[in-house]
Amino acid sequence: MEEPTLHALGIAILTASDTRSPLTDTSGDLAASLLREAGHQIIERSILPDDLLALRAQMEHWIADPRIDVVVSTGGTGLTGRDVCPEAMAPLVSKPIPGFGELFRYLSYQEIGTSSLQSRAQAAVCSGTLFFLLPGSTGAVRTAIVQLIIPQLDNRHRPCNLNQLLPRIRGES
Repeated sequence: MEEPTLHALGIAILTASDTRSPLTDTSGDLAASLLREAGHQIIERSILPDDLLALRAQMEHWIADPRIDVVVSTGGTGLTGRDVCPEAMAPLVSKPIPGFGELFRYLSYQEIGTSSLQSRAQAAVCSGTLFFLLPGSTGAVRTAIVQLIIPQLDNRHRPCNLNQLLPRIRGES
């Protein structure tokens, strides 16, 4: 029996940072590279300052874009006053995916110890679009994307995956 082919998803990458630019966005570059290498299509990328309303507006724009199945955000998940990605996403959440944050912090704990408790990394479904909010470090981005996101965005991953669930999440089947 022939193995099925990857059903590529459309992905948007959002970097929340007051200091990053297209030349210095190493975490956004890494996220885009890893997801592209996994066979997915990067539809759009954006770098925005740590501003709740600007971040939420970008998220809403991508939710409304039928080409975008997944949004991966880097930065803005810490504990400082400027870290507002979870707050920007909160009113847009249809269903939280708490297992993502739990697993991410577990994996992160193995790499950086108790500092992992400072992360507010999370995932959710927002009106049929999958959102993953990641810390801004390249180590955290690599851990989350390689160990959690890529397997779950691969329709061949067993016993189940988010790629296969997307039509049902959206009420298409």
